[in-house]
Amino acid sequence: MNDWTGSLSLDLEDRNGKTVAKRVYFQGAFKVMRPIYADDSGQVCYYLLNPGGGYLDGDRYKMQISADEGSKVTLTTQSATKIYKTPKSHAYQETEINLKKGSYLEYLPDPLIAYQHAHYKQKTVVHMEPGATLLYTDILTPGWSPSGERFSYDSIQLVTEIYWDGRLGVFDHLKLVPQQQKISGLGFMEGYTHLGSMIAISEQMDAALLDELYDAVMTVEADFTFGISDVAIPGFCLRIHANTTQTIERIINQCHAILSEKWNHRTPSSLRKY
Repeated sequence: MNDWTGSLSLDLEDRNGKTVAKRVYFQGAFKVMRPIYADDSGQVCYYLLNPGGGYLDGDRYKMQISADEGSKVTLTTQSATKIYKTPKSHAYQETEINLKKGSYLEYLPDPLIAYQHAHYKQKTVVHMEPGATLLYTDILTPGWSPSGERFSYDSIQLVTEIYWDGRLGVFDHLKLVPQQQKISGLGFMEGYTHLGSMIAISEQMDAALLDELYDAVMTVEADFTFGISDVAIPGFCLRIHANTTQTIERIINQCHAILSEKWNHRTPSSLRKY
């Protein structure tokens, strides 16, 4: 696909215990802020920006991230991803991530808000070498409309593929089309308004850690349901239904803290922007 509205390429490497960018390129309505180092661990954090404030009719965005051996990075967004009305052509984002052995990447974007009559498609493909670690999250809200009606967008489609040592290990396809589905019913939102997902892949994953994460989620006092399970490669998938973004963020942050301390030997810094 050509004629990208915005594109971004970021190649990372480890230099004497500090993760730095050996190549940064961006053009159009897609940018990355200067690197942030929250502590002396050498892990870098980058904020991804959409200067236009949201995705418009026919917008196309492409992001390519690579992390060399030993590099550690957190990627997040500046604010929620807003998808405005798309009367002619859907908005689209394509992301490709390549992780070398011993690399550690967290991709923790803010929630997605689809406005009334919005079409949005997203494809994320991750290639991992054994020994690499990935933490990836998504939060979907019920959208926004002038009348306050929920689920007034036309469609949201998220496709995630994770390859481990060249083999497809995770394929996650989420498609919500409110006008064609009983969006609040069984198998969809099941009476809730918000949906959160967390996929974590690492050779350090084991049954005891999965039990610990389950117990941690169970301590959260709020109205939500969730499921957590192994995937075909070393790791797990967590899915959460709730009625507020804050509830899902609390659960994800709690799991993130446990994983970061066990897999990365550090306490994660707050990414709060408001």
